[in-house]
Amino acid sequence: MTHNNDLKVFSGNGSKALTQAICEHIGTEPGKAIVSQFSDGEIRVQVDEHIRGRDVFLINSTSPPVNHHLMELLILVDAAKRASAERVTAVLPYFGYARQDRKHKGRVPITAKLVANLITAAGADRVLTVDLHCGQIQGFFDIPLDHLAADVVFANKLISRGLQENLAVIAPDVGSVGRAREFASRLGMPLAIVEKRRPKENVSEVMNVIGDVEGKNTLILDDMIDTAGTLVKAARALKEFGALSVRACATHPVLSGPALDNINNSVLEEVLVSDSIPLSPEVASNPRFHVLSLAPLIGEAIRRIHKDESVSSLFDSN
Repeated sequence: MTHNNDLKVFSGNGSKALTQAICEHIGTEPGKAIVSQFSDGEIRVQVDEHIRGRDVFLINSTSPPVNHHLMELLILVDAAKRASAERVTAVLPYFGYARQDRKHKGRVPITAKLVANLITAAGADRVLTVDLHCGQIQGFFDIPLDHLAADVVFANKLISRGLQENLAVIAPDVGSVGRAREFASRLGMPLAIVEKRRPKENVSEVMNVIGDVEGKNTLILDDMIDTAGTLVKAARALKEFGALSVRACATHPVLSGPALDNINNSVLEEVLVSDSIPLSPEVASNPRFHVLSLAPLIGEAIRRIHKDESVSSLFDSN
């Protein structure tokens, strides 16, 4: 079994604040490493402490700039392996490229699989990530992968604030029904689904709500918010079907393009997100957003992996 003093945690520039919080949770200091770039843009990494024989965890979300942070992680993994770390775990609080998980038409790549191959080829021994866009991506890796669910963090917060009263959990599309059903079951709440359909060519989408939301507080559950276009339409549909209030809950606040404007001009009362991706000051100061930290969840998972304990038991329902 690994010993406590053999644990080392390092961060790329995509997860500095989260890594600091994770280290505080598990009672250690972030490892010393230079992660910068040369004048031509090439990434420079140097681990500045002894890690031979150590259990090393390298934390970096592949958040914007996605390619830069991905390369940081790959180079960190290579540096750790070449420094003779005993085991290297790549920790991706947010796994970018996860939406490119299949060939939906001819002559397109499966980039999520390519990224999995790159992480493995760099020398990672295992991977730890949170709320993959598609659960099947776990099968893209030929090394062990621990897939954490942020649902427990959000559920506990809702319960502590008493927001589960008269609540219906909403799946924003058919593809997210499975996760929404588990979340609703954890809270003991009913489930409804927002279905979008296009009646015919060149006719705008119609949003239909399957399930009873009239007179209820509603919570739209998703893994990420990108431009927030679909989220805002779903929220409007819920109000049209009689919902008292609409909140949203999403693990990864990508928030690209017009996302902030879309949310500010929507019927959404509140948006709960995690710190898997660093938020811009503009978003962090927005009163509609409520940020929950993944540090206790990821920190406990790291501790259990280090001690060879069960990670899945973290999510056992009470």
